[in-house]
Amino acid sequence: MVTQREIEANPLKIKAIIDMKSPTCLSEAQRLTGRIAALSRFISKSVEKNLSFFKTLRKAKTFEWGTLCQLAFEELKAYLSRLPLLVKPSPGETLYLYVPIAPQAVSSVLIREEDGKQLPIYYVSEVLSGAEGRYTPIEKMALALVVTARRLRPYFLSHPVGVKTNTPLKQTLGKPDTSGRLVKWAVELSEYDISYLPRTTIKAQALADFISEMTEMTIKDASQDQKWLLHVDGSSTAQGSGADIVITTPQGEDLEFAIKFGLKASNNKAEYEALVIGMRMAHETGARHLLAYSDSQLVVEQVEGTYEAKEESMIQYLQ
Repeated sequence: MVTQREIEANPLKIKAIIDMKSPTCLSEAQRLTGRIAALSRFISKSVEKNLSFFKTLRKAKTFEWGTLCQLAFEELKAYLSRLPLLVKPSPGETLYLYVPIAPQAVSSVLIREEDGKQLPIYYVSEVLSGAEGRYTPIEKMALALVVTARRLRPYFLSHPVGVKTNTPLKQTLGKPDTSGRLVKWAVELSEYDISYLPRTTIKAQALADFISEMTEMTIKDASQDQKWLLHVDGSSTAQGSGADIVITTPQGEDLEFAIKFGLKASNNKAEYEALVIGMRMAHETGARHLLAYSDSQLVVEQVEGTYEAKEESMIQYLQ
């Protein structure tokens, strides 16, 4: 149901699910998931909320409606009773996208901003396949962006889209020579007017809940036992300073970045900048246990405490 500026879910479709009894067979579960799909654009993290339903449907020979299914069904009914209103964007205005991830699915929300308010336009969710579930967190985020662009192609073709994230998603897609799928995704996304912006404070409570829940799931997905590797090489020349950074995932994939610093720096300072930026990027990519390497013996010895840093600029990096 569409008003002048807002889109409201069809109350009859909502009632059909709320009044529905718990499924007792596969066909009834399939009917339920079909009704959920009809309302998916209104349901934040719709796939995650109903993942147990989909898992039940994948059991071709048996039907099981366990405790998890029942709890998810009851939570869904409660959520449907307070579905958010969606809004329509103005022609050509810049829209914004949040793409948090979860272990078994990718989700996103497309919003518009008006008078300091963040208003949802469309929610997107999709279950990850077996292979996709083993992607690194940053690859899952890139996949979420691709899935959203495909699903919401009319919006992406007619509006600039700002992706709000504090991860190195732009760098990953901008230098995707370590993964064939990243090359493919980068080419696919190149036809759209997409920019990458730092995530700011989220004021709308529904969006804040959406982001915080998904971020928590992302952190839990990073295995505490998996070690990531970081190799950094900072350099300083008359033309400027920068760094080459390589992050190696637990699966053995290399994420390579070439960074230019917006400052003049000595070789030692460039090496420290490279290490700090590399560690930050590794953490934002999903690393929790990190083994870092630098080609500067001075930096390595000072970090390990073998050498004492005497220059004030070096001491600041170690505090």
